[in-house]
Amino acid sequence: MNKTGIFYSFNSTKTAKAAEKIMSEFGSDFDIVPVNAEELTEVLFLSFTNLIMGVPTWFDGELPNYWDEFVPALEDLDLTGKTIAIFGLGNQIEYPENFGDAVGIMAEIVEKIGAKLVGQTSIDGYNFESSKAVSENKFLGLILDQETQAKLSKERIANWVDDLKAHFFM
Repeated sequence: MNKTGIFYSFNSTKTAKAAEKIMSEFGSDFDIVPVNAEELTEVLFLSFTNLIMGVPTWFDGELPNYWDEFVPALEDLDLTGKTIAIFGLGNQIEYPENFGDAVGIMAEIVEKIGAKLVGQTSIDGYNFESSKAVSENKFLGLILDQETQAKLSKERIANWVDDLKAHFFM
């Protein structure tokens, strides 16, 4: 079976809670290894075949510092044969002009270096002006808005994990 890791900052409370819900949704039949993105190395990153990346949007559409600092190393890797899904958090009310941008920024980076990107989700039910995370009328991953739509997160996570199971384990 392919090794699957979920990469997120253990210190980013909302992202960590979302990651825990995602791991729980996979259930005990699937071995998902949590990895602290703040302690990530190239060797550790490459040791996984399937990768789930937690990439919340900071400020006005930026990557969190820990991902931003890893990007130069990441851009030097060859991710051919890797399957990557990205989830992130954003706030569509306070940041409607760059909602979930970090997911789009990271998706562009990993696709450019050979990864297969999976886990695109519908933009239906969201209300925002623009997002780098949108391509062909879909999000390039799962975007959760814990500030204004927290009640929808459980169903969004369940649907997303069902999709990922098909890509990662079938």
